[in-house]
Amino acid sequence: MSRLYLAFVFAMITIPGMTQSMLGKYLEFAQLQYDKGDYFYALKYYDKAMQLDSSSVDIIWKYAETQRAYKNYKKAEFYYGKVYQKEEAKIYPSSLLNYGLMQKQNGKYSEALSTFKKAKKKYYKQKKSYLYQKAKKEVESAAWAKSSKIDTAEFVFEQLPTTVNTRNSEFGHAIINDQFLFSSLRADSISASEEVYSTNYHTTLYKSKIEDTSFRASERIEALYKKKLNTGNGSFSLDSSRFYFSRCTDNGFQYTCKIMVAQYSNKQWTYIDSLGEIINEKGANTTMPCIAALNGKEVLIFASDRQDTEGGLDLFYSPIRNGNQYGKVRAIKTINSMDNELTPWWDAKENRLYFSSSWHNGFGGYDVFYSEFTTKFNTPINAGLPINSPANDLYYFKNKKTGYVSSNRIGVLYNTTQTCCSDIFSLKPPVAPVPQTPEETLEELNKRLPVTLYFHNDRPNPKSWEKTTTVNYMDSYNKYSDMIETYKTEYAKGLSGKRANEAGEEIESFFIEYVDQGVRDLELFQKLLINELDKGAKINITIKGFASPLAKTDYNVNLTKRRIASLVNYMRACDEGRFEHYIDGTATNGGKVIFSQVPFGEYTANQETSDNPNDVQNSVYSRAAARERKIEIQSVTYFKEDNKSSIVTKKSIKDFGISKQGELLSYEFIVTNSSENTITIDSRIPCACTTAEIQDKTLQPGASTIVKMTVDTKNLSGIVMKSIYLQVQDSKEELQLYISSEVKE
Repeated sequence: MSRLYLAFVFAMITIPGMTQSMLGKYLEFAQLQYDKGDYFYALKYYDKAMQLDSSSVDIIWKYAETQRAYKNYKKAEFYYGKVYQKEEAKIYPSSLLNYGLMQKQNGKYSEALSTFKKAKKKYYKQKKSYLYQKAKKEVESAAWAKSSKIDTAEFVFEQLPTTVNTRNSEFGHAIINDQFLFSSLRADSISASEEVYSTNYHTTLYKSKIEDTSFRASERIEALYKKKLNTGNGSFSLDSSRFYFSRCTDNGFQYTCKIMVAQYSNKQWTYIDSLGEIINEKGANTTMPCIAALNGKEVLIFASDRQDTEGGLDLFYSPIRNGNQYGKVRAIKTINSMDNELTPWWDAKENRLYFSSSWHNGFGGYDVFYSEFTTKFNTPINAGLPINSPANDLYYFKNKKTGYVSSNRIGVLYNTTQTCCSDIFSLKPPVAPVPQTPEETLEELNKRLPVTLYFHNDRPNPKSWEKTTTVNYMDSYNKYSDMIETYKTEYAKGLSGKRANEAGEEIESFFIEYVDQGVRDLELFQKLLINELDKGAKINITIKGFASPLAKTDYNVNLTKRRIASLVNYMRACDEGRFEHYIDGTATNGGKVIFSQVPFGEYTANQETSDNPNDVQNSVYSRAAARERKIEIQSVTYFKEDNKSSIVTKKSIKDFGISKQGELLSYEFIVTNSSENTITIDSRIPCACTTAEIQDKTLQPGASTIVKMTVDTKNLSGIVMKSIYLQVQDSKEELQLYISSEVKE
C-alpha cells in the first residue's frame, strides 16, 4: 500500500464532528493491518484510536497485542498491565500471562516471577490449558533467570557491520567458501525511513564475502530468489554438495513453508526442487532445515507444525539415504514443548544440537539451547549469556571458533523501536585471553552462592542420632520431589475450594522456586568448582545446616550434619567420580576441596514455625516448615596447605536450651592441633557480650587446649547464636565456635 494512499485515508477520517465514526474506521483499518502482519501501520491507527478513547479495555488490549507483535516490549508491558488492571483476566484471560511475559522480556525477573505466580493461581481451574501450563513453566523459568549467571563473557561480542545488518531484520545461517550466508527481510528498494513490517517486504537469502575478517557488501543469491515468495534459512549436506533451504508463501507475515534442496558445485546453485511429502507433509508448515550426523548417519532435522506436534513448531528428524531418499520422520520428544522449537543447528565437534525455544528455562522470549546427543537427544541446556538476552535470540551457529546469533536485543539497528528488528552478532574468543587472578576466580564462584538444598522432614536416616549418612543428596532430592502431591494433600486438609487450591499452589511454587532451583544452582556451581580444582586449586567450602524446630536442638544438629554429609556423598559420586580424588586429597595436580560444616540446628529456623508434633499439617507439610529444612553452601575460600595449620574440635556448638536473661553461659571447647607444625592461636570476638579464654595458645603437633567461651545474656533476649573465631598465626584459617540459647526475660 502506498504512503500517499495512507495519507489520504488519514485526511478523510479526521473530519471534526465524526468522532464515533472515525474511531470505528481507525479500529477497522488497524485490525486489517494487524491481520496482514503490518504491525507498524496497525500501530499508527491504534495510536489514533487511543487518542479518541484511551479508556476502552478492548482498544487497550488490541494496542498491547500489536505492541507485542511489533516487539515493543516496554509499551506492551505497560498496556497489558492496564488491561489486567481493568478486567482482571475476565475478558482477556491471557492479559495477566502476557503481562508477565513482557516483564520477563524487559529483564524484570522478580516482577515477572510474582506475576506468573499470580497467573498460575488465576488459571488453576483449567490445569490442562495452555495458560495454566505456560504460567506454571514461567514460574520456574523466571526463578531460574533471576538466579542464573551463566556468563560466557570471555567471548568478544560484536554486531556484524552494516554490509550485513540493516535497519530491517537479518538472520545468519552458515559460512562456506568464505561466504557468509544469511536471510534478510527487505524490500526490493530500501529507503532509510522504511519499516520492516510492510507487504512489500520479503525474506530472501543473501551472501557476504569475508575478506581478512571484513564482510563485503551483501548480494542477493539470485539463483535461490523467487519473486513474491520468501526464501530463508539454509544448511549444507555433509559433503557440501546440496543446500537445503525454506521457500514460503505468506499471509501477512504468517508463513507457510516447504523445504527445498539445491545442488551446489563450483559456487553455483542448480537443480532446485522441493522435498517430497515424507518431509513436506501436506497442509503443514515445514521449515528451517539442518543437516546433522547422528550415529554416523546423515539426517535432516527441521521444524514443522505437522500432525502430532506438542504445540506450534516442533523439531523432527529423518535419515537421508543416497542423498535424496528420506526415512521415517521422528519427533525429538526430549526437546519439543507446547511452544515453538526452531532454528536447529548441528555442532559436529561437540555432538550437540543447538536450537531456540520460548518454553524451556530462559532469559526472555526465544533463547538458544543445546541438547547433547548420546544415543538420544538429552535434556536441553540454556546456552547462557551473552548468547542469550531478555529479547529473542535465534539461529545460533558456529564457524571454527566464532559463534553467531541473531537477536533483536537493545543495540540493534532500528528506526522507531529499539527491539523491532534482528541483527546478527558474533562471539569471538579474545586474541590474548587474560587469565583470571585467584581473587577474580574466587569472586566468580561466590557470585553463585548461596546454593540452598532442601530435605523432607527428618531426612536422611529418620529417627537417627548418627552424624553421618551414606545417602546421596540427589537420591534424597528425587524422593522429596516425588512427595509433592502428598505435601499438597496434607497441607490442604480441612480446606476446600479456592483456599485448598491456594494451599496446593503454595506447595507447588515452593518446590519449583526453591527445591528444584537448588539442584539447578548446585549443578552450575559444581561445574565452576571442578574447573578450579582441575587447575590445582585448594578450596574450602563452608556449608551451614538448618532444621525446622520440630525436634530438640541436639538432635537437629546431628540431623543437619547428616544432610551436609549427603551433599558430600553426592559430590563424590557426580560426574563419574570426578570430585572424589579432590575430596580425598589424592589428586596428582595438588587440587583439594574440604567442607567446613556449621550445623546450626533449629536455632536459625523461623521460631514462628510450628514445633507441635501433633500438628503435622503445619510442622511438616507447610511451606514455612519446608523452607527451614535445608543446608546452604555459603562461602568459598582458598587455602594453601603448606602454610595451613589445621585446628579442629569434635564439638563446635553448645546449645543451652532456655536460659534466663542475665545468666552467664560458659562452655569449654577442646581444640586440637591436627597439623605437623607448632602453631599459635588467638581469638577474634565479634560481640562485646562474649569473652574467650585460651588455656594454651601455643600448641605442639597433636596437642590440645581448652577454650572457654562465655556469653553474658544481660542485654540479650529471644533466639541467640553467638560465636568466636580462633585464628592461627600467619594463616587465614579460622575455626568458629558457637553458643546458642533461647533467652527469656
